[in-house]
Amino acid sequence: MLQLANEPGLPAPRSRAALPAGIALASAVALAACSPVPGNLPPAPLEPEAPAVSAAALPAYRVQIGDVLEVRLMLNPELNEEVTVRPDGHISTTVVPDAVAYGRTPSELADFLRHAYSKDLQNPRLSVVVKSFAPTRVYVGGEVNTPGEFITVGPTLTLSQAIARAGGTKLSSDDTSVFIIRRGAGDKPELLSTKWRAVRQARDADADVRLAPYDVVYVPKLGIAEVYQFYNQYIGQFANPNFGFSYLLNPTAAGTNVISGGTTTTTTTGR
Repeated sequence: MLQLANEPGLPAPRSRAALPAGIALASAVALAACSPVPGNLPPAPLEPEAPAVSAAALPAYRVQIGDVLEVRLMLNPELNEEVTVRPDGHISTTVVPDAVAYGRTPSELADFLRHAYSKDLQNPRLSVVVKSFAPTRVYVGGEVNTPGEFITVGPTLTLSQAIARAGGTKLSSDDTSVFIIRRGAGDKPELLSTKWRAVRQARDADADVRLAPYDVVYVPKLGIAEVYQFYNQYIGQFANPNFGFSYLLNPTAAGTNVISGGTTTTTTTGR
C-alpha cells in the first residue's frame, strides 16, 4: 500500500475536507443576506378592484418632448395648427415663434399663448389639446440581467417595474444601494436614494416609487463582487500563484516515486 510522506520543510497538504471551506463560508454569507418575505401579507383578491381614486386626485399631465399639440382659436380658426414639442422643449406657432412647452400643463401653456396672442388679437379664445403623447423613456443599468432603455406610453414605470423590465437584479447586486439619476431644474443631475430591498422583501409598498421620464435606475455591485472582479482582472490572470510541492511515495522501497510540482519521477535507492 502506498504511503504519502512530506519532504522536510514543506507544509502538510490540505485535506480534501478543507477544500470547500471557502465555498461553505461564501454560501453562509449569501444565506445570511437573504430574508424571507413576511407571512402576514393580505391575500390577493380573485378579481382586481377598481382603484378608488377620483380624477381630481391624479396629477395634471405635463407636456413632454415629442408630444403633438393642437393650438385652437375659436374665433380665428385660420390660425389653428398642430405643433410638435422639439427636443429643446419649445414649440413654434404662426404667431409665437418660440415658446416653452415642456413641463407645462396644457392649461398653463394655453394661458401663456393666450397672453402672447393678445398682442395681435383682441381677446383670443385659445386652447391647447394634446393630440398624441410621446412615449416616455427610463433607463436601467448596473447589475441587472438586461440593462438598457425602456419605452412606455402612459404613466412612467415604477421602480419595481423598471427592474423587472431589465430582467431583475443579479446575485452580485447590492440591493441596499440602488439609486436614481434624475435631471432636475436647469438640467442639473440629482442622485436619489431608493429602498429597493424593502420592496423586494415586501416590507414597504410605498418604497416602490414611480419614476420620472428619462430617469436612470442604477444597481451597484456588491463590494465582495468588486473585489473578486478586481482579483480576476488584475491579479488572477497576470500573477496567478504557482505553488510547488514534493511528496515521496513509499520512501523505503527500492524504486521510489517522487511527485514534484505535478511531475512524477522514479528514483532507485539502496536498501
